[in-house]
Amino acid sequence: MQLAELLKDWPCIVKGSIREQVTGIDDYAQNIQQGYIYVLRKGRKYNGQAFLQQAIRNGASAIIVEDDALLDLKLSIPIVWVPNSMQFLSFASAKLRNFPAEALTVIAVTGTNGKTTVSHFISQLLQIQGKSCVVIGTNGVFLNGERLLTSYESLTTLQAKQLQEVFQIAVRQGVEYAILEASSMGLAHHRLDDCAIDVGIFLNLSAEHIEDHGSLENYKKAKQRLAVLAKNVVLNGDDPFSRSVGINLKKKTVLFGSKGRVDMQWQLLTENEGHSTCCIQYKGEDHILVLPFVGEFQIQNIVAALATLYVLNFDIAQLIPGCLHVKLPEGRMQEITNDRGLRIIIDYAHTPAALKAVLQALKMERIRLVFSCGGERDKDKRRKMGTIASTYAYKIYLTTDNARNEKPSDINAQIKSGFYSEQPYEEIEDRARAIEKAICEARRGDVIVIAGKGHEQTQTIGSITIPFSDKECVENALKKLGCTE
Repeated sequence: MQLAELLKDWPCIVKGSIREQVTGIDDYAQNIQQGYIYVLRKGRKYNGQAFLQQAIRNGASAIIVEDDALLDLKLSIPIVWVPNSMQFLSFASAKLRNFPAEALTVIAVTGTNGKTTVSHFISQLLQIQGKSCVVIGTNGVFLNGERLLTSYESLTTLQAKQLQEVFQIAVRQGVEYAILEASSMGLAHHRLDDCAIDVGIFLNLSAEHIEDHGSLENYKKAKQRLAVLAKNVVLNGDDPFSRSVGINLKKKTVLFGSKGRVDMQWQLLTENEGHSTCCIQYKGEDHILVLPFVGEFQIQNIVAALATLYVLNFDIAQLIPGCLHVKLPEGRMQEITNDRGLRIIIDYAHTPAALKAVLQALKMERIRLVFSCGGERDKDKRRKMGTIASTYAYKIYLTTDNARNEKPSDINAQIKSGFYSEQPYEEIEDRARAIEKAICEARRGDVIVIAGKGHEQTQTIGSITIPFSDKECVENALKKLGCTE
């Protein structure tokens, strides 16, 4: 379309022709093709202005800026000033693809913990009902349960240009539902502004990602944007922040939880042999729900999924039988079978709340815990995670988890400062060796929890990222010990 059509009704100042043809938009100069608009913005590490000439050489038809001083640049292509370049990137990405999200029922899930699991639970329940859906999140992009191979960078919430591309693919393949994870950064950076969100789900909030947002208050504000963007809202009534989102919210709101005044209430009845039985009450009716996993946090996740489908007018009574067949996503309480009589569990838990939930779910069994914390991220959580680890674990193996440009020994020292008991621990920076040693030392009946990376397939040390998989490390250790899976 012409630049004039794209800018129609958008606040802007244009220097140059508005008759240029636009074929796409991107904020990475290396991705610019003939006819693309280049969105010039400042990132954490780089200033887009440094790559301006590269974008022009690649065929940029115009540039977008939010610094009005850049209107004085002498260029051969139009310069367009807008108040917020990220908002415009979201809008233009959607408009250039004819707003594909409007042809879908879009569900967005936010929360410090549980986004991936709830997204996949919703998808599986929809598929059991014969509906087609796409899931977009931390683990990648899945179409009706099958992973789509994409070249997108690993982000909880894809950038707007990528989200709109996935929506367009989904529409062309006859997909009805899109379920996506809404991270605080994705919301703050306007990636979801033009996603036509039908239901926004709030799971929980704890003090994470503060360094990214500058303060806890800013983190909360970023999360709250989902309540503005979504037509309907589902809230965890057991979480103070999530419940507070619903105050004075003038749109359809459904609360779920285990206590207090909620629309859908759940109660755990029994847990045994890897299954949970609970009771769900809604509309004055009681329903018994059997799940193929344990842990109250997992019950909360499945109830969040049911409450969401309830908002979308599904019959909960018809959905409940399917709950017995849902599966946890890769890297979430993922158990690796073996003939040593061990329970080996891989989990993405990398926050205090998530680690506590996983360890509590194991009911104080003899736990050997392999973990660390990421470098250059949320340093305040390290001591807290040390306290939680020393509360529940029989032995701790402190190792490396994407240390980036920090020393693993410094990270682990901060974790150890939270230990309050003198249970055995070791520091083994080589994560593969730490996993192997935990398995070697374990005896029949022990539980080995390998936390922090879950589904991830890489490890970042310094500025180098190498292939790495906790699951492969477990499998290699078992083979080395002469075990079978």
